[in-house]
Amino acid sequence: MDPTRPRLLIVDDDREIRRLLADYLSGHGFDALVAEDGRAMRQVLDRQAVDLIILDLNLPGADGLSLCRDLRAGHAVPIIMLTARGEPLDRILGLEMGADDYLAKPFEPRELVARVRNILRRRDGREAAEAVSARRMLFAGRIFDLERRLLVAGDGRVVILSGAEFRFLKALADRPGQVISRDQLARLGANRQAEPTDRGVDLQISRLRAKLGDDARMPELIRTVRSRGYVLAVPVTREP
Repeated sequence: MDPTRPRLLIVDDDREIRRLLADYLSGHGFDALVAEDGRAMRQVLDRQAVDLIILDLNLPGADGLSLCRDLRAGHAVPIIMLTARGEPLDRILGLEMGADDYLAKPFEPRELVARVRNILRRRDGREAAEAVSARRMLFAGRIFDLERRLLVAGDGRVVILSGAEFRFLKALADRPGQVISRDQLARLGANRQAEPTDRGVDLQISRLRAKLGDDARMPELIRTVRSRGYVLAVPVTREP
């Protein structure tokens, strides 16, 4: 998969719909992953970050509304709800559970593509504006102070960050739940004395994990996404 293409996850119990949507979206500039139910969805999200989830309302086991509510408890990823029913109550419930948009089946695939692109544009613009105005970022009981360029641990201990560590953490915290490639991080860590390398990026991430108190063997904050890069896997709150 191309790391420069937005990655979408299609969650639908209809195999033919999953295949058709994945093929169509792949042909319009996206990488498409699929899952048939909530359990499969969680397995995908445990392995890698996605940029948007297309979530069917009527699923076996936990339905789309329950999954949407659970996702909102720990993920900032945008969600488009799909349903075979066009009842206003379904739309209201979906939006109240945290969905970003709603589309009733049958729908025109071009409309889905337009809605996906619109949501991703809004998200990118909102994150850019928040990143400019934020003075502190809060995540997992820690305070990332952007003005003083330091980290306050959960126990109140002040952790000093190197220049590269600050830039790495800022890049990850600006887009929680989204993969930042090693190439992007390498450019952030570049200096005049040495060319950036994958090994250099991994070393900086290892040091940053240690300062965050993140277990390198089973990290819960900065997770490695194989062949892609790293992701901050917890929600982030910004404070002006």
